[in-house]
Amino acid sequence: MTLFLDALAWIVAPEQWTGRGAIGTAIGVHLLFTVISVVLAAAVAVPLGWLIGHTGRGRELAVIVSGAARAVPSFGLLILLVLLFGVLNRPEAAVVTFVLLAIPSILAGAYAGVEAIDPAVRDAGRAMGMTGWQVLWRIEAPLGLPLLVAGLRSATLQVVATVTIAAYVNLGGLGQYIIAGIPLRRYEMVLGGALLVIGLALLLDLLFAVLQRVAVPRGLRAGRSARTTTRSSTVRTAASAPVPS
Repeated sequence: MTLFLDALAWIVAPEQWTGRGAIGTAIGVHLLFTVISVVLAAAVAVPLGWLIGHTGRGRELAVIVSGAARAVPSFGLLILLVLLFGVLNRPEAAVVTFVLLAIPSILAGAYAGVEAIDPAVRDAGRAMGMTGWQVLWRIEAPLGLPLLVAGLRSATLQVVATVTIAAYVNLGGLGQYIIAGIPLRRYEMVLGGALLVIGLALLLDLLFAVLQRVAVPRGLRAGRSARTTTRSSTVRTAASAPVPS
């Protein structure tokens, strides 16, 4: 308990929010790596996932590649890419590492969202004269958006946690407090850095939870509300019905 209080005191200390190693700067660097990595991963995974879900081709290969990518240890991959890219290109090596980490979750969310759509809905669109691309953009993409946002949510949380290791190659971020605090035996700094990463992850998770709820098309939300109201009315009617003697 004392260590936890010491960590909180370290976080709120005014000197931790000023100077080159300020917590605010570290949060900004952490968020910058996260945003860049997730955006680049989405640029690759979303079109590919939609294509797989729309055509039904390549799903098995996508599952294999995604599983293999998730099995690669991110720390080892970061060190390998730093050696391959060179020490002067450490930020690029880190971003590639985080992009590779984020792609599997986004890819799975993209094609799962399209695959989960009732085939009758697609057939109705084609019966109205829509082309394949129109079906994708006007039917499949909107209806699959909630699962896509869920994939982005999972990827973002994974990247936020993994960006911590960027400090090992002197790229800053919230991980610098953990890396620097261990050899100095400043355990309040180590715990404080960990708490900041956790707090940032929870904040982003809350944001994506709201986005995931908003991403549900209005018609589906209305349908769910109507079904919930109908079920509730049925339950109340059944509960108030007289018991036969």
